[in-house]
Amino acid sequence: MIIKGILVSVLAPFENHIANGGEKLLGNASSIKRRPDGKVYVSGQMQRHVLFSAINRLNEVDEGKYDTFVSNGDGITNQIENDLRADMGGFMHPSKGDYSGRRTAPLSVTPAVAINKSEVGRDLLVRIKRDQSEDSKDQALATKEFSEYDLMHMNFFLDVSGLSISKAFTYKNSFNITTKYFKHAKENERLRRAKLFLDGTRYMNDYASQARNAVSGEPQKVLIVFDPLLGRKASRYFTASELEQKNILEELKAKGAKYYLGDDQSEHSVYKAYTDALTFLNASGNSLFDPSNDPENKNVKTFAKAFGNE
Repeated sequence: MIIKGILVSVLAPFENHIANGGEKLLGNASSIKRRPDGKVYVSGQMQRHVLFSAINRLNEVDEGKYDTFVSNGDGITNQIENDLRADMGGFMHPSKGDYSGRRTAPLSVTPAVAINKSEVGRDLLVRIKRDQSEDSKDQALATKEFSEYDLMHMNFFLDVSGLSISKAFTYKNSFNITTKYFKHAKENERLRRAKLFLDGTRYMNDYASQARNAVSGEPQKVLIVFDPLLGRKASRYFTASELEQKNILEELKAKGAKYYLGDDQSEHSVYKAYTDALTFLNASGNSLFDPSNDPENKNVKTFAKAFGNE
């Protein structure tokens, strides 16, 4: 199969958490993010942060790391050949003033949203007062909201056509007449990055308030889809009715997609689903879609060289 898209849809249980805080209410009262219907959610920005944190941890111990790294979110480079966040997460450098200063992210996420309405409580926090003198400040008190239990639904998608590849446009008389693709990493490195993305979705842990309120976003249920046509319809599988779920899977089969379902509450575990998916990704008969049409890696260039910055 020529893989054009990789979709990972997850259900993960969060307990007694404030995985993503909202605005402060009435001074020191910290709120949790929740929708108007009462369901707690984790923003897409936080989801990306947690995923890239997981990718960074995995990359640091990977034997094929070499010069690659994951830049901080506040200082993303344009070194697609080395910086995994620049490659998969995109960047915007407005000072460039042209296409070389921005990159659309091939990796996208949805916010994590509770399946059911959330039950929210309050936790009292006390800062220990050490100075007992009369002119010392009053005892510091604060409250934080927390949600008792949420089964969170989240999705991750990798557009393989943009993985380690840039797109450039040629214009004539204000009309776009051709599109050119530049490849910034060899095929084995593109495959390694795809595996880091897939593996990263199973280690979603670096949410807010981890020091005093650790929460794990590791999957209880997962659906992994390798798609030859860039479809994302399966992202609603876990929120669909039984009939719609059946039709979604039939449609995946009909278009030649490969999918893996895992449920830790059944014999077909999440671990097995990821293991089988990674085996499929590594199989010799499968490859990642390459719009630059350079399977032998003859024209691999750095981003700076491709866009005339070096």
